[in-house]
Amino acid sequence: MAATGSEKQGATAYYVSTPIYYVNDAPHLGHAYTTVAGDVLTRWHRQRGEKVWYLTGTDEHGQKIMRTAEANDVTPQAWCDKLVEEAWKPLWEHLNIANDDFIRTTEKRHTDRVQEFVQDLYDKGEIYKGGYEGPYCVGCEEYKLPGDLIDGEGEFAGQKLCPIHKKPVELLKEENYFFKLSEYGPKLLEFYAANPDFIQPESARNEVVNFVEQGLQDLSISRSTFDWGVPVPWDPKHVIYVWVDALLNYATAVGYGANQEKFDGTFPANVHLIGKDILRFHSVIWPAMLMAQGLPLPGKVVANGWLMVGGEKMSKSNLTGIKPQDLTSHFGVDAYRWYFLRAISYGSDGSFSWEDFSARYTSELANDYGNLASRVAAMVGKYFGGALPEATAAGDAERAVQEGLAKAVATADAKIGEELDFQGGILAIFDFVKQVNGYITEQEPWKVAKDTTPEGQARLATILYTAAESLRGVAVLLNPVMPETSQKLWESLGAEESLGALADQKVQDAGVWGTLSAGATVTKGAVLFPRLEEKPSVFRYWLLR
Repeated sequence: MAATGSEKQGATAYYVSTPIYYVNDAPHLGHAYTTVAGDVLTRWHRQRGEKVWYLTGTDEHGQKIMRTAEANDVTPQAWCDKLVEEAWKPLWEHLNIANDDFIRTTEKRHTDRVQEFVQDLYDKGEIYKGGYEGPYCVGCEEYKLPGDLIDGEGEFAGQKLCPIHKKPVELLKEENYFFKLSEYGPKLLEFYAANPDFIQPESARNEVVNFVEQGLQDLSISRSTFDWGVPVPWDPKHVIYVWVDALLNYATAVGYGANQEKFDGTFPANVHLIGKDILRFHSVIWPAMLMAQGLPLPGKVVANGWLMVGGEKMSKSNLTGIKPQDLTSHFGVDAYRWYFLRAISYGSDGSFSWEDFSARYTSELANDYGNLASRVAAMVGKYFGGALPEATAAGDAERAVQEGLAKAVATADAKIGEELDFQGGILAIFDFVKQVNGYITEQEPWKVAKDTTPEGQARLATILYTAAESLRGVAVLLNPVMPETSQKLWESLGAEESLGALADQKVQDAGVWGTLSAGATVTKGAVLFPRLEEKPSVFRYWLLR
């Protein structure tokens, strides 16, 4: 049985990948959703003290990109270069994506290794020459099975459509080379049975198992009707099928065939984060390719759902591709990173709503979290001149807060770090924020402050220290989700000098009570989540859909 990314021997890197995104156009919310999820996951593991490798990149070959470039009167390479440098990389920087590498499939470090991989399979007898005729979706870059197609309506009446792009498929007939995928059906089913968590969520796993049980066809791994791709090394009249080329990025980016030490210390991925529309490529074709080459399989393939607007999947082809910058310019980058993982259960479809975003921002970020930070800083400033007081009169109420933080740490670590339940982890953290707000309401420090006796002042000091120490824990826990906001809060608590950099704080230590030093300078900095201004005009269209 093949080893998986969850069974790495002697390798320390926690390796997470996004899909490499097709650069036929600029990125939209769907692309950013997966990439932010991967960023939060890898930041979380970094704060566990683990070595991490986070990979993203772009898929730049294939017929769709060639046609898009031609429509824009430029070469495919020029089109890819422009989109990558002016749209994709700047967006990841804007969203604070801390990726360790950005792979482009037009890079020599990738194309050379792809040819070597495919040549090796050919030499092993895993690839043969044949012909194929069938319906092909250029948008998916995939031959479709007749049963996958839907009937067209309106302008497409009488035609068969791709169920994802809702556009007519093309009937192609060409000479191809084929990978013996059909031989790997039983091996894949055996692997799925032995590794029930390999494909997530369960609905995705069931879909793949049912698909493989019906029997696999051999996979066309070359195209001969266009030339924008990696040439087949033994027959340069063909280019390698774009999906075979693309999937191999997960190996080539970490040193396959070029840096054995790096490859052994990183590959295979612990987690492939993907969209559910590319599930079969990653859970059927990719593991079969690895089996054929004798390489270990990834630990998990996790398919997120679709982001919907107006009842349709967000995509450029459906004219629902809202730019992330349309939202970050209004709500801020950290709120953007938080919202989609908070509002949508990862793995399920979810609808974007301007009203929902606004309501959650105001209620949970501005009122619950931001207002708590402002109140605590203001009271420390008012009653203790900005010097964090010492807690000397702790009781049951304080112990309950300490236990609440420890519970939030344990729950969030399990949910985010292991289960990829980002929503559940974030909710656990904000449940604790609500608990601290409730604690302050019940303890009424503004009334306790009127008691000028030593006992009264000791009680006031304990309440405010407890609240500030709680915020320290929250800053650590939310740092992977909202790094800029957490840094602002961290600095306002006077934690920088006594504790070191926030990025060095381990999530498992967030609940270690008493970490803040009495006497630290607490300052009331800028409002963490400012009041939202009027809705920008760019969204008037979306609100009418």
